[in-house]
Amino acid sequence: MNKLPLAKRTQILAMLCEGSSMRSISRVTDVSINTVSKLLVEAGEACLSLHDETVRNMKASRIQCDEIWSFCHAKEKNVATAKAAPEGAGDVWTWTAIDADTKLIVSYYVGDRSGESAMTIMDDLRARLANRVQLTTDGHRAYLEAVEGAFGADVDYAQLVKLYGPTISPPGRYSPAECTGIKKVRREGNPDIAHVSTSYVERQNLTMRMSMRRFTRLTNAFSKKFDNHVHALSLYFVFYNFCRIHKTLRMSPAMAAGVTDRLWSLEDVIARIDADAPAPAKRGPYKPRNSK
Repeated sequence: MNKLPLAKRTQILAMLCEGSSMRSISRVTDVSINTVSKLLVEAGEACLSLHDETVRNMKASRIQCDEIWSFCHAKEKNVATAKAAPEGAGDVWTWTAIDADTKLIVSYYVGDRSGESAMTIMDDLRARLANRVQLTTDGHRAYLEAVEGAFGADVDYAQLVKLYGPTISPPGRYSPAECTGIKKVRREGNPDIAHVSTSYVERQNLTMRMSMRRFTRLTNAFSKKFDNHVHALSLYFVFYNFCRIHKTLRMSPAMAAGVTDRLWSLEDVIARIDADAPAPAKRGPYKPRNSK
């Protein structure tokens, strides 16, 4: 079976993690777009397993959660009239939970913005933590029931509610109204009000938009398939947690959190891809064509 050289596969994954589009990667590396897509799927599956296995029993003190918007195939309002819209088309929300001290992405989930998605991310977050934490989210109401269901009283939870002024621009404006203030609301336990913040997770949202071409606004680089959207995210989160040195930490978030004692490379991801690949099937007997 033909296989790309290790250096070229590493180059493709690096470009995927640095904001290049799949078409540009295909042109620069001189490989088929289908090859790039196939490698993304394989890396995404491997990274889903890597994150699930390694980010466990985490000892953290402050966790910040938020959700970031994107879309697949078409925006939600245009799905009904979109041509051949696949399953999963429409608005897609990525929920993230970050450790404010180590900057490690502890948990993430890709879905809609419903209460069910909030419950899923909170249940997963609770399963990955080893101790009681202070948790901060924005004012999205879905968090209230989700946090209570996942943590009960075993959490110090507060919401940072942003207050917005009137919308002056015409309908369909690109940005939200001007933020006129914030309100810190205690919801459970005894959170330290001085540390009620979502600054780190919101900064992480910017890093996501800069690191994945499909998150860039006002372009045609958006995701066309929901599964590929998830694969790109899972690759990015492993790259961010394990392979990229955080500027303020001077090490990777995974090293700061004690998950690993070394800086990973994308070759580690490729090694996991090869380890997870099924063994090649045994070839059947050769059947020559009938000669005329």
